[in-house]
Amino acid sequence: MNYSYTLLKTEGMAKRARMTTVHGTIETPVFMNVATAAAIKGGLSADDLRGIGTQVMLCNTYHLHVRPGDEVVKSLGGLHRFTTWDRPILTDSGGFQVFSLADLRRIKEEGVTFHSHVDGRLIFMGPEESMRIQSNLGSTIAMAFDECPSSRADRGYVENSVARTSRWLLRCREEMERLNSLEDTVNREQLLFGINQGAVFDDIRVDHAKEIASLGLDGYAIGGLAVGETHEEMYRVIEKVTPVLPKDRPTYLMGVGTPENILEAVDRGVDFFDCVYPSRNGRHGNLYTKRGTLHIRKARYELDPRPIEEDCGCPVCRKGYSRAYLRHLMKADEALALRFAVMHNLYYYNDLMKRIREALDEGRYKEFKEETVGLLRSGTDM
Repeated sequence: MNYSYTLLKTEGMAKRARMTTVHGTIETPVFMNVATAAAIKGGLSADDLRGIGTQVMLCNTYHLHVRPGDEVVKSLGGLHRFTTWDRPILTDSGGFQVFSLADLRRIKEEGVTFHSHVDGRLIFMGPEESMRIQSNLGSTIAMAFDECPSSRADRGYVENSVARTSRWLLRCREEMERLNSLEDTVNREQLLFGINQGAVFDDIRVDHAKEIASLGLDGYAIGGLAVGETHEEMYRVIEKVTPVLPKDRPTYLMGVGTPENILEAVDRGVDFFDCVYPSRNGRHGNLYTKRGTLHIRKARYELDPRPIEEDCGCPVCRKGYSRAYLRHLMKADEALALRFAVMHNLYYYNDLMKRIREALDEGRYKEFKEETVGLLRSGTDM
């Protein structure tokens, strides 16, 4: 099997590692660029992603099951051929979307029945269904199907939810083993990551982390954060959970976050991240720089000839497109504005991770984090 995770260096809890997969190598810490429906919102192609240093693309099981249909994707050779992306892909299990998007749903031990947010049709998804959909998609890494309870749910509900997620994880593992043994499976070396849940209850989180750590999975995720709790609560949960998870496996913090969140989470032992912030904020004209966020729609940029950031290596800044031009495109609702803004923001995130890896390689992550956070807090709209 073409899978290994090698811990290259540590600094405190922070990890610098290299993960080898059937679809290529991942240097961690890594940010996974979110292509929910097999496309980056903002008009970036697979070639664009390669050009801005993307290592992993993240796609969503629920959305691709609804359209175009996972069977369609399988018939066309899986997500890698479908999108022409030749590097690793992680597919989210669909669990979060089932519990956050579906207005009408019914949870049973078998799984969840809900109405599609697209056309209202009734859909059933459980552990086996999620694994079969992800197998059809042929992703490098599949996420286990879980329930994502609210961070403010009461303790009794969270305890029952986590117990069900544990039972579902065992079913996911069994079904994936079966699917990976079939001759017509798109990717017979598909990896499985389990998900830690428990809202903001430290003891539930730790007990669940110990339970799933004993299963010897390919990787582990911390789910159910960045959904309403404070940053302090999130950091506290991460600090409790990461020491319990295996050091010789990747740790993935799902759906997080801001550049500062990432820097703090790396310091606490996380090495995989994803978030919609860079593309979503870019589409609204909020552009990330080393010194904070630049709000390009503001009138002060109407005559500004400078690039978004002077020392940025993204294609937009490197080719000299001005703040004035980008502001004009945004104000005129031109599609090119979205493409440029998202391209810049995703480059920023990928470059941030590269700089984090370099700091870890050189044993200076603490200083790098403090300096970078200080700059991010120094001000916006340069």
